[in-house]
Amino acid sequence: MSRTILVVDDEAAIRRVLRQYLEADHHRVLEADTGRAALRLLEQEHVDLVLLDIGLPDIDGFQVLSTLRRTLSTYVMVVSARTEETDKLVGLNVGADDYVTKPFSVREVAARINAVFRRMDNAREGTDDVLRFGALTITPEAREVRLDDSPVELSALDFDLLLALASRPGRVWSRQQLLEHVWGYDFYGDDRVVDVHIRTIRRALGEDADAPRFIATVRGAGYKFVGRP
Repeated sequence: MSRTILVVDDEAAIRRVLRQYLEADHHRVLEADTGRAALRLLEQEHVDLVLLDIGLPDIDGFQVLSTLRRTLSTYVMVVSARTEETDKLVGLNVGADDYVTKPFSVREVAARINAVFRRMDNAREGTDDVLRFGALTITPEAREVRLDDSPVELSALDFDLLLALASRPGRVWSRQQLLEHVWGYDFYGDDRVVDVHIRTIRRALGEDADAPRFIATVRGAGYKFVGRP
């Protein structure tokens, strides 16, 4: 299935080589060389994934990410020359789904993108049964979460992470197992990305990590879903 990918980078050579690889995989590629141009395209076009550089000439990529997260759940892969741990964590906390540092292997980035799309397809082919846990309802087919009958706004990846946990109540998942199951490829970065997304889900659910209703931390092991029907 052809997907639309937005490549946001001020370096024309990087955009060109990414376009070549991604179009060879039969994806439609849009390009933006500034943050404002990227936001305009996101208003005009349906985009399945964004490759977002942080060091843009007009507005910071983190600002672009924060702005698009107000209205879109699109998968965002940050591509940046910034290698400091704090930059990675800022990106993840603002709403990035993945973080790739420059210089990078274009082949690896293309492989990661295709793995993301395979995960999305597999998630759609999963159970259509509505999951109910007290006040929490998860509808896989509609990709909808409701709490106390009010919609819960989650990114695409956060929804898939919550669905994975809720589909196997009581199972303890290690961070690496969640990376393999939800991210859908061998993840070479910091497995704390899982912790960041768990915090985002908990915040959206109004969850207290010390007294969880739905997602519990299993110290030294990972996470498990503890909601009850």
